[in-house]
Amino acid sequence: MTTTAGDTAQESPVQPRSPGSVPVVRRLALMTFLNAFGNGLFFPLGVLYFTRIVGLDATSVGLGMTVAGVVGVAAGVPAGRAADRWGSRRVGSLLWAGCGVATTAYIFVASYTTFLVSVICVTGLLQAGRGVLGAIYADVLPSANRTEARGFLRMITNVAMGLGGACGAIALQLDTRGAYVTVILINVLSFAAPALMIRTLPVAAHRRDLAADAGADAVTGTTAEAANRWRAVRDLPYLGVTCLYAVLVMQYTLLEVGLPLWILERTDAPRWTAALLLIVNCVLVALLQVRASRAAATVPAAVRAMRRSGLLLAVSCAAFALTQGLDPVGAVAVLVVGAVIQVVSEVLMAAGGWTLGYELADARAHGVYQGVFNSGQAVGMMAGPALVTLTAVRHGAVGWAVLAVLFTAAGLAVRPTVRWAQRDGAWRGETAA
Repeated sequence: MTTTAGDTAQESPVQPRSPGSVPVVRRLALMTFLNAFGNGLFFPLGVLYFTRIVGLDATSVGLGMTVAGVVGVAAGVPAGRAADRWGSRRVGSLLWAGCGVATTAYIFVASYTTFLVSVICVTGLLQAGRGVLGAIYADVLPSANRTEARGFLRMITNVAMGLGGACGAIALQLDTRGAYVTVILINVLSFAAPALMIRTLPVAAHRRDLAADAGADAVTGTTAEAANRWRAVRDLPYLGVTCLYAVLVMQYTLLEVGLPLWILERTDAPRWTAALLLIVNCVLVALLQVRASRAAATVPAAVRAMRRSGLLLAVSCAAFALTQGLDPVGAVAVLVVGAVIQVVSEVLMAAGGWTLGYELADARAHGVYQGVFNSGQAVGMMAGPALVTLTAVRHGAVGWAVLAVLFTAAGLAVRPTVRWAQRDGAWRGETAA
């Protein structure tokens, strides 16, 4: 399939300052909002639906979701390879449509076996789709402001998830099968609509030029030499950067798992503090992510952002450790300070990771490279809850100190690992997309 002039996004020499002014970013923002709203509706209700409505045991549901998560991690790289072979937009559209179909199956779950099959299908397709989405961004976003655009899209995601969660509270209050099924169907639509929109996204000019130079088609993604199509899975320096990013990604579980348990079991702060910290996080991410992404758009800037992220994360761990033994007001105040420091670390980490994930990858095989990078993030997210529980929640200040050392080491290790990746990039003649 050849790329027509009308199917290619033109990149002007001077990029617009606001990512929202780029037409393709606006289209991606609409897709992102629709999908994130549906996910925000369903995610808080999923476990309750399977336990309260379907009648499954909570422990069994948790185990099934863990198994599904492992399958999801494994799905990222093959999906990325498929995107390189048949085109990121085509594969991404199929995966998102598949997510919608598989999510529909939740309505018909009546036993643990059907639950396990459906949740594995949904999680596997969802995780594969996230990796391919990274390749789609590489194909359709102007390279000069790609990281900033991803920051803008993350802001949209946070807003939409928050709105979805607020609307989901209605279903939680009703607590009926009809309410839960309605939420599931809305979530299905949140996959179906973007699946149709993905195929119409225009390919960016730099991707067309790369394909032309290689004598291949930009849309089908056949620019990777056969010998290097699986290079990402044995590209040791790239895997090293991926692992360091995965370590820093575990900070997400601090907010979602670690802090709620810490507040409940180890401090005198009221339980609603966990919700307060989540609100603080969502608001600050929306305010800071685009600015942080703009400041981390080059490899040196991304390295600095990742290093600062690790150090700030260590400081936030120290703040959280200090809350044990404080009176309720003092505990809430210090927790908020720690959460603010953590969210600055988070936006720096996200921005730096996006830049490094693209700029250190082989531009001829973005699908498999982004699949590897996304799988690394998924591993970090899976390992995070157990790590936080076994360190901070179980051992208090000593556990927080262990986490602080781990995050500091990961942040400081980014620079030498990136230098290794840049030296190793000589095998393909380039390190930037």
